[in-house]
Amino acid sequence: MTATGASEGVGARGAPVEGPWWWARWRSAALDVFLAAASAVECVAEGIGAAHEAQVPVLLGVVLGLLAGPVLLVRRRWPVVVVLVSIAVMPAEMGGLLSVVGLYTLAASDVPRRITALLAGMTVAGTLMTTFLSLREDVAAQQDFHPPMWFVPLIALAVGLVLTAPPVLWGLYIAARRRLVESLRERADGLERELSLLADRAEERAEWARNEERTRIAREMHDVVAHRVSLMVVHAAALQAVALKDPEKASKNAGLVGDMGRQALTELREMLGVLRTAEGSAGRGAAASGAPERLAAVASQAGAKATGQARVSEPSADGASASSAVADGSGSEAASPVSGAGDTDAEGPCLTELADLVGQSRAAGMAVELTVDGPAEEAAAEDGPAGEGAPAVAGRRYAARVERTVYRVVQEALTNVHKHAPGARARVRLAHRDGELAVQVENGPCEGGAADAGLPSGGNGLVGMRERVTALGGVFVSGPTEAGGFRVSAVLPAARPAID
Repeated sequence: MTATGASEGVGARGAPVEGPWWWARWRSAALDVFLAAASAVECVAEGIGAAHEAQVPVLLGVVLGLLAGPVLLVRRRWPVVVVLVSIAVMPAEMGGLLSVVGLYTLAASDVPRRITALLAGMTVAGTLMTTFLSLREDVAAQQDFHPPMWFVPLIALAVGLVLTAPPVLWGLYIAARRRLVESLRERADGLERELSLLADRAEERAEWARNEERTRIAREMHDVVAHRVSLMVVHAAALQAVALKDPEKASKNAGLVGDMGRQALTELREMLGVLRTAEGSAGRGAAASGAPERLAAVASQAGAKATGQARVSEPSADGASASSAVADGSGSEAASPVSGAGDTDAEGPCLTELADLVGQSRAAGMAVELTVDGPAEEAAAEDGPAGEGAPAVAGRRYAARVERTVYRVVQEALTNVHKHAPGARARVRLAHRDGELAVQVENGPCEGGAADAGLPSGGNGLVGMRERVTALGGVFVSGPTEAGGFRVSAVLPAARPAID
């Protein structure tokens, strides 16, 4: 750091050095050369006059002026030196421009303010003394002029303040303005860096949101389609096994396969329509974050319609009745209108549809049992819609997201039983506890005589279940049992549905 507070490679205003030596710009160098030349001329002229008055050789006054005047060349580098030289030549009554410019440069520099105040006071004192002595001699030389005693000191003080205060105050103002500009520039640079960082973070968050949305949509499509397609494959395998032995049962299975296929196509068509609508809303600036929930609603509605069709087709004695039930749309649930997707709180499957879900797996040949523990068991009916004494789960008692997650966990777990443990017995347990809702799906070992349906596995089922449960603050556990089966358990906070 120099006396001006500037670094060796930086100009007085913090700009990179482009001029010669210590000057930041060539323009600054030219200005200082001009001021130094003017000061040298002034000091030489005043030195000649001082030499005559002091009766010393004129050459001495010229040399003194040539030495003192050009000191302004270093005013940006060493402003203290310039002020000290101006104070030193005050007794010779020379260096007026040198003193004014030196004080301004000193006040505008980064020199500590106590040093500035000290040198300014010395300049005032020197100017006061030289002016007082000069005025007293002039007054004494005039015989007819007798001013009061306070006249000479007052004029000397006024001259000292007039020659010192304006350059100091102007320099302090310039220094304050420079500091303000520097602070504003630094703040602008900081804000620009922060905006750039925020833009990067916003882009990262947007990318994360897009990936999260893709994951949610893929998980929803996997859950609502894989289950029905798996049942189709199971029924097709059963059809192949009994085609020659039991034509009546084969016809029934063929009807069920057709039903499941049409249901899967309906769900896919509805989901693709929702995705197209969400994309159009996003293009118009609307939020499309509710697409997975709408997908869940569409799947639930299609599932309810399919369940009604399946109930009509099961008692049929031949396979034709199953096809006619689908074609005519008979059954109370099949004829019910599809509710709008705008009711976000009621969208998606609920606990009341668990019995139907279990009944579909039972119709595919799985020995599955549904039990309900807790307060809701009292309100359950003795005979569920799936028949065989299966308890009916009470109406919606929890938030839509909670009930939808429980439904998807049971659905995916039963699908995995169809895939990996054909012929195994399964048990679905739903427990209503204080402040939480627990569900467990456990199956025994695969029976050796059961035919493997050859269902492919993508390995996304357990991952999707875990993501769903943990997203609601729940706990998910899965793993093999000691008996050789597999168990899936989930515990979720029992959030109550919103009341309008």
